[in-house]
Parts: sequence; C-alpha cells; structure tokens
Amino acid sequence: MRTMRVTTLSIFMVVTFGAWCAARGRAETEEKESVYAELAKAPEKYKLKQNPLANDRDAVAAGKVLFEEHCEDCHGAGAAGGRKAPSLRAQEVQEAAPGAIFWILTNGVVRKKMPVWSKLPEPERWQLVSYIKSLGAPDAAGARK
Repeated sequence: MRTMRVTTLSIFMVVTFGAWCAARGRAETEEKESVYAELAKAPEKYKLKQNPLANDRDAVAAGKVLFEEHCEDCHGAGAAGGRKAPSLRAQEVQEAAPGAIFWILTNGVVRKKMPVWSKLPEPERWQLVSYIKSLGAPDAAGARK
C-alpha cells in the first residue's frame, strides 16, 4: 500500500513539473513574440520604405552615437537587451524591413514604454536604423554575424 502511494505521488509530481515547464516555455515564447510583434504592425507603405542612408558608411557610426545617447539606457550596451527593453540584435528585428524599424522609432510603442522619436530629425532616425541593422542577428551557434 505504501509503495502504491509513493508511486502515485511520484507520478503526480512528474506530471505537475512537466506541465509547469510546458506552461513556462509557452509564456516565454509568447512574451518574445509579443515584444517583437509591433514590427509586423507597421503600415505597408513604411515596410516598403528603403533606408536612404543604407550605403552611407558614416550613417552606422552616427547611428551608434545616437543609440548610445537615446536608446542604450533601455536596450542595453550594444543593443543586446536590457531590463527595460528587448535586444535589437534579435532575428525578428534584424529581418524586419528598415522601414518597419523606422516606423517604430517614429511612433514608439507607448504601452510598452518605447518613446516616440518623431521629433528626432528623419535623417537621424535613418541613422539609427542603419546602426540597428548593422548589428546582425546571432547565428545558430550564438555568434554574431
């Protein structure tokens, strides 16, 4: 009888732990998806916009200075993510259209505390896009491009 109770308790614990792990994994996936979901909400006309500074080598350096000045406190050093904001090196950001990133910078994500940067001159917002896109996403082994 005691063996049966121990076995039943063990099975219960394994099943409960498995369910907890699965729920936690789903929550982490949903959080990641929701953090980057705003990029998909960019209007089509913005998604189609090309970065006019895409071939300007100085734009990346200027964008880095702007990033350090305006964005690093939330997005962390090198845009790797911080306490307040996600990594901009993530695949979702790196694969996003430059215009979608520009749209996010212009309009912010107020409910997630991402400020509106529309008062930043348009060329400076494109410089930020240039810097963000220059970061690259981690490859399968975790190394940077």
